[in-house]
Amino acid sequence: MAVVKVHQHRYDAVIVGAGGAGLRAAIETAGKCRTAVLTKLYPTRSHTGAAQGGMCAALANVEDDSWEWHLFDTIKGGDYLVDQPAAEIMCREAVDAVIELEHFGLPFNRTPEGRIDQRRFGGHTRNHGEAPVRRACYSSDRTGHMILQTLYQQCVARDVTFFNEFQVLDVAFAEGRLAAVVAYELATGDLHVFNTKAAMFATGGFGKMFKVSSNAHTLTGDGPGLLYRRGIPMQDMEFFQFHPTGIYKLGILLSEAARGEGGILRNAGGERFMERYAPTVKDLAPRDMVSRAIQTEVLEGRGIGEAADAVYLDLTHLPPEQIDEKLPDITEFVRTYLGIEPKTAPIPIQPTAHYAMGGIPTNVSGEVVVDAAGTVFPGLYAAGECACVSVHGANRLGTNSLLDIVVFGKRGGAAMAAFSAAADLPPLPPGAADEVVQRIEAMKSGAGNEKVGAVRADLQAAMTGKAFVFRSEELLAGALEAVHELQARYEHVTIDDKGPTFNYDLTEALELGYLLDLAEASVVSARARTESRGAHFRTDHPTRDDEHWMRHTLAARQEDATVELSYKPVVTGAYLPMERKY
Repeated sequence: MAVVKVHQHRYDAVIVGAGGAGLRAAIETAGKCRTAVLTKLYPTRSHTGAAQGGMCAALANVEDDSWEWHLFDTIKGGDYLVDQPAAEIMCREAVDAVIELEHFGLPFNRTPEGRIDQRRFGGHTRNHGEAPVRRACYSSDRTGHMILQTLYQQCVARDVTFFNEFQVLDVAFAEGRLAAVVAYELATGDLHVFNTKAAMFATGGFGKMFKVSSNAHTLTGDGPGLLYRRGIPMQDMEFFQFHPTGIYKLGILLSEAARGEGGILRNAGGERFMERYAPTVKDLAPRDMVSRAIQTEVLEGRGIGEAADAVYLDLTHLPPEQIDEKLPDITEFVRTYLGIEPKTAPIPIQPTAHYAMGGIPTNVSGEVVVDAAGTVFPGLYAAGECACVSVHGANRLGTNSLLDIVVFGKRGGAAMAAFSAAADLPPLPPGAADEVVQRIEAMKSGAGNEKVGAVRADLQAAMTGKAFVFRSEELLAGALEAVHELQARYEHVTIDDKGPTFNYDLTEALELGYLLDLAEASVVSARARTESRGAHFRTDHPTRDDEHWMRHTLAARQEDATVELSYKPVVTGAYLPMERKY
């Protein structure tokens, strides 16, 4: 077997991931410190480009609005697990963030007066829940795509250095701080060790642990997974959002923009059933509530489809020109994947695994914190979906994700640039790449009879069947047993491709290891939380328990590969927990 070549580089700062958070951080570090951006995809293929509906900010261009109302909606929507000072920063800085993107050249939709147009989105209200409000700034239903392209153009203009198709697989610490990241070059099979003062992880989510998911195949939790293995605890892993409107059986997202433009959810009898669950905002209730409503309709026999396990999203009453102007991508997806014309026929949809509220714990400057006291790990940063600030709490509101990546990508980039300017380059630990070399060689030389695809499919089936919208002790215990069995099978995984060039057989095998670890942390955390809050709904504990569970979960991987849980309090503020009525 060929010896793996290892190359060395030195940079002041390294950004891992080139989606919205990573690119915004790179813009902030450009010209301030020597920075490398490592990405396993070409930057404009990052998953930020799949975000459709909008980015929220209380611009009040269309209706009266304020950042305080936005803050209230974020906290209430997150079922009060939100750290309120962090959410206040996000909501206050939202207006400037949108205007900055406009100045960068992002082509927002416009009102007749030429202002940035805004539309309704789930959970966003005026005057503390009085009625829906138009807060989402959008570019048709391609908002994430436009943000990604705009930020990438700004990075190119600033001569940001990219290492495209470099997959980061490990980190190295020295003297109690970050010292290096280790990346696999897909084109050659070589390893690259980047000796650096600081690194930001902006690697996105890990929805591919579920079978029905809106996530791209590349969202495999690499960043959280490798840090978890190196002793960094993961926060609030029990909270994973299931978006209510994924294309039936495929999970491909149909944005909330469809309901923001007036789309209606209907059951097999044609009833607009959300009027029973959220009489004020109806179809624009928060995502966790709508997903549970859909699942309830299915369980009570009012579903549609071959297995009566879906409902309809109805756009047929909307003007055709409105659909063409505001929802071009969504409707084209339906025509392509279902063969349905959404202007004349309702669309079969079902909840799909969409967004991780949990992840790498950080403070509002993007610095990774490792315990309940908020102790910062020097030189380590995170932003975007892989991070947990926590501004989303137990349930993220639609359009807050694009806001999150821009606000905290910028803040994290600024903090990392300042840290790098003041710090010396740490010594490079000897053998920083050895563990990755051993993993690669073991995978290529393995003689086991397990295949990556089979183990991954069984993981996805177990998580979708036992840790989805509705959970219970019985289901979660079964999920944990299944994950443990799959972890044992993973030890016997072998790959067919032994070559060095674009070996996706190898990279998918390595990604599966991270997914298994994070799935275990998620299930263990969910099993311990004996309440229902936000996206985490326990049928055996159906009420929220503020007395015992107003706290964040920290899941740490021990040396014997077991999971140890600890907790830290939610940082509260002006808004006290109340019943979530919509």
